[in-house]
Amino acid sequence: MSNAAAPATEGPDRSEAPAHVAIIMDGNGRWAAARGLPRAEGHRRGVDALRRVVRASHELGIRYLTIFSFSSENWSRPASEIGDLFGLLRRFIRNDLASLHRDGVKVRIIGEREGLDNDICTLLNEAEELTRDNTRLTLVVAFNYGSRQEIAKAAQKLAREVAEGRRDPATIDAETLGAHLDAPDIPDPDLIIRTSGEQRLSNFLMWQAAYSELVFVPIHWPDFDKAALESAIAEFARRERRFGGLVAKTAS
Repeated sequence: MSNAAAPATEGPDRSEAPAHVAIIMDGNGRWAAARGLPRAEGHRRGVDALRRVVRASHELGIRYLTIFSFSSENWSRPASEIGDLFGLLRRFIRNDLASLHRDGVKVRIIGEREGLDNDICTLLNEAEELTRDNTRLTLVVAFNYGSRQEIAKAAQKLAREVAEGRRDPATIDAETLGAHLDAPDIPDPDLIIRTSGEQRLSNFLMWQAAYSELVFVPIHWPDFDKAALESAIAEFARRERRFGGLVAKTAS
């Protein structure tokens, strides 16, 4: 995800949607608390929202959808909640993978897999392998992911190449480091959406977000749907993207 972001487009229909949308799915716990429900129910309803958004993304012409499903910082949560989240991941892959494959969705996973349970790693590998040739929509799942860790890991790879005499340090630039990130073949997100009103990236795609448009919406993730996605895309379309330069003016 280190390539330059695609040019901005004008609206939420299929031909004009941003090529790559990334979402920080925030607010499951607060959604549940507001209704007097356990946090696990909020996470379960969050999976329902994910299904809706995957479907809507294809309908709107989005080619890449990246979701922040489990942060490397989430390990500090109570063990019972982590267990619930992992259980949902297991059920989502087992129950939804066949339909994702049938709908032409390619699944990609970014993040650390070392230290995960063997069955989780197996499920992640199966999801990628089964869907590897699909082309309708690429669903990038950031699982056990942290952007600082991703960048540090890329720097370590380059440092090893220098130490082994396989690389001149002078050849290391932004493009080179970007090529060593988790998914360098996927374009940077045009639009990053965060639900639940928080206004920060929280260690998500910080390298790739250099020129992304950020849209923060007040609704909690379990209530996010196609209409909310269309609204965020409409906000994206109203903005002028300069990429450090001037907006090109069209002839009058």
